[in-house]
Amino acid sequence: MEIYEMTALEVAEKIRKKEITAVDAVNSVAKAVEEKDKTYNCYTHLDKELALEKAEKAQKLIESGEATSVLAGVPVAIKDNICTKGDITSCSSKILYNFKPPYDATVIKKLDAAGIVPCGKVNMDEFAMGSTTETSFYGATKNPWDVTRVPGGSSGGAAAAVAADESVIALGSDTGGSIRQPCSFCGVTGLKPTYGAVSRYGLIAYASSLDQIGPIGKNALDVAAMFSVISGKDEKDGTSMDSTPFTLDDIKNTTDLKGKKIGIPSDYFGEGIDEDVAKSVMNAAEMLKALGAEVEEFSMPIVEYAIPTYYIIACAEACSNLSRFDGIKYGYKSPEADNLRDVYFKSRSEGFGMEVKKRIMLGNFVLSSGYFDAYYIKALKAKGLIVKAFNEAFEKYDFLLGPVAPTTALKMGEGLSDPLAMYLGDIYTVMINIAGLPSLALPCGFDKNNMPVGMQLIGRPFDEKTILSAGNAYQSATDWHKQKPNLV
Repeated sequence: MEIYEMTALEVAEKIRKKEITAVDAVNSVAKAVEEKDKTYNCYTHLDKELALEKAEKAQKLIESGEATSVLAGVPVAIKDNICTKGDITSCSSKILYNFKPPYDATVIKKLDAAGIVPCGKVNMDEFAMGSTTETSFYGATKNPWDVTRVPGGSSGGAAAAVAADESVIALGSDTGGSIRQPCSFCGVTGLKPTYGAVSRYGLIAYASSLDQIGPIGKNALDVAAMFSVISGKDEKDGTSMDSTPFTLDDIKNTTDLKGKKIGIPSDYFGEGIDEDVAKSVMNAAEMLKALGAEVEEFSMPIVEYAIPTYYIIACAEACSNLSRFDGIKYGYKSPEADNLRDVYFKSRSEGFGMEVKKRIMLGNFVLSSGYFDAYYIKALKAKGLIVKAFNEAFEKYDFLLGPVAPTTALKMGEGLSDPLAMYLGDIYTVMINIAGLPSLALPCGFDKNNMPVGMQLIGRPFDEKTILSAGNAYQSATDWHKQKPNLV
C-alpha cells in the first residue's frame, strides 16, 4: 500500500515506529498529485520544495521528542483561503492571484507546533461562494467517483483530494455546508466544528458570523485527531472559545450508542429529497438503533426559512468583508485603470468572478436604507428562531441525524445553469452554521448511479465529542467510508 492510500493515523503510527519519515510521507503525496491532479484539479498550488523543507523540520521535532501529536509527521492539504506565510493564498480568485501572506493562520501555527506538515493549497469555489467548486479561477475540480460530476463546494478541492488519495487529510472551511456537502458528494468524512471552537485568525473571511475551519479525512478518527490539534482559544480571535477537551481514546473506545437519544427532523424528508438519499439516511438510522440508540422523528418547520435567512446574512457580511479587495493594497490591479475610480471599479470588475459579484450585489441590496429592515433585520430575527428551535430539540435529544444534501453529486454545469437549485441544495446544512452548531458528515450509502450519499450528525454547542464518538461507532459497524472510487 502506498503511503498516500493510508489514513492519517496509520501514516502517523508508521512515522512513530520509524518505518517511514515525514519526508517519505510528503514525497508520497507529491507523487500522487503529480500522477492524478491533471485529471481531478484538486490543487491550486503545491510547492514541493517548501513542503519537504517543512517535513524535514517536523521530522527533527519528532526525533527530539518535541512533537508528540498523534498526527506528527502527517502531510495535510490546506484550503486556499487559509493563510500560509510566503505561500500563495488566493481564495481561488483572480483578485488574489499573487497574494503571499506575511503571516500564518493560527491553525497553521498549531500544525507546525504539532509536527504536522502543510502540503499544498487545494481548490475551492471563489471566496468560498458556491457549492460545486466550479467558480474557481483555476478551473473546476472533478469528482473522483465520476469526473463528469462536481465534487461539491466550496471545499471541493479538499474533499476530492482526500477521496482521490492525493492527500491523507485536509483542512477546509464551512460557511453554510462547505465541508459537509463535498464530503457527502465525494464519500469522505468531515467536521464542521462549533462556531468559536477553532480560531478563524488567518481565514480569509466570507461571512464572519458563519465561517468555521474544520478537518476532512478518510474516517471519523482522523477527523477527531485533527480537530484535537486545531481547536482551542486564540487571543487573536475574539470569537474563539475553549472547547471541551477530549482524547482520541475516548472516541476510539465508543462501540455502541446505548442511552443515546437521536432526533430526525421529519421536515428534512419532504419535497425535493432524492429517494436514494432518503433511503440511505433512514438505513443509517436503523444501524444507529442496532448500536443501542433510541431514534425518533420530530417536526422542525423552521427549516423552510433556512435558505433565505442564510443567504441574506451571508451576502450582507460578504459585501462588507470583500470591500477590502480594491486593487490598492495587494492582489490584482487592472492595467487599464487611469485614475482612482477606475482602479476600484475595473480591478474589482475584472478580479471577481460572476458568483462573487452576484453575492456582493445582493449583500449591498439587503443592507441598503430602503430594504435593511425588510430583509436584514428580518433575517436576524429568523436566526433567533432557528437557534431556539435547535435549543428545544436538544432538550430532548443528544444529537440529530439528517441528510447532508437532498441529492448526490450534480453533473458539471447543472448548478451554474440553475443557481436557485444550487442554493436550495444547502437546505440541510446552512441552519447548523446559523445556529453555530457542530456537525459531522460521513458516508452512509450510494445511489443508483454509484455516487456516495452522506449523512450528518448534529450536536450541541461544543459537544464534538458526542458526534465524533457516534460517527466512529457507526463506521466501526459499517464500511461505507472504506469504499474507494475507480480512479481514472
